[in-house]
Amino acid sequence: MCGRYTLTTPGGRALSERFVLNDAEAFDPATLHRFNVCPTEPIAVAVQEGDARAARTMRWGLVPPWARELGKGFQPINARAESAATKAPFAELFERPERRCLILADGWYEWLKAEKGSDRIPFRYTVDGGEPFAFAGLWGRRRIGGELVHSALILTCAANAVAAPVHDRMPVVLAGPDEEAAWLAGESEGLLEPLDPERTAVAPANPAVNKAGVEGEELLTPPPPDEPAQLRLAT
Repeated sequence: MCGRYTLTTPGGRALSERFVLNDAEAFDPATLHRFNVCPTEPIAVAVQEGDARAARTMRWGLVPPWARELGKGFQPINARAESAATKAPFAELFERPERRCLILADGWYEWLKAEKGSDRIPFRYTVDGGEPFAFAGLWGRRRIGGELVHSALILTCAANAVAAPVHDRMPVVLAGPDEEAAWLAGESEGLLEPLDPERTAVAPANPAVNKAGVEGEELLTPPPPDEPAQLRLAT
């Protein structure tokens, strides 16, 4: 669930203003202007550091404390909000405000199962007409082969009425700045609920998004019949 998402904003200044971050230049360019963010890739994250909120780059897919190498074993990209407070390795992070984060996005993808022999059918979900928003996230750090790896995952909840026809789960989209601040402060009551369906929109996406490593604005809409879009690989 929520195995791909978007952050199409090309620069960090607008995101810094929206999420009250202390340095617009702290964004890694590789995390911005993205139309197909995939697991294991670097992602744009906001964390609370004392009285300030900072942009950080992390790996999508939580590397647990027992991991010995990247990409092997249990390294989840999401966790159920209903059980994160009690289930390892999420519970330790959940109870520590400094291990909570905002994962910045402006859309996410889900897929309908297709008929046998056909590609899965992708749909993109947006909030408030395509405005940036934050997924509720947890993050950790683990030293792997001498490198300190910072990694994060997205919490999920039951789908709202807009998302449910395609998938029974959806990412936890924090409802706005007040909810984002409360999440980072360690609160959770009433925050990890499905987003108001009236704020959620869905539209068909380009089946090319099914392939990891493909990028381009063309992914946001289906190609004309019999005219597959020419897309670039992410660099």
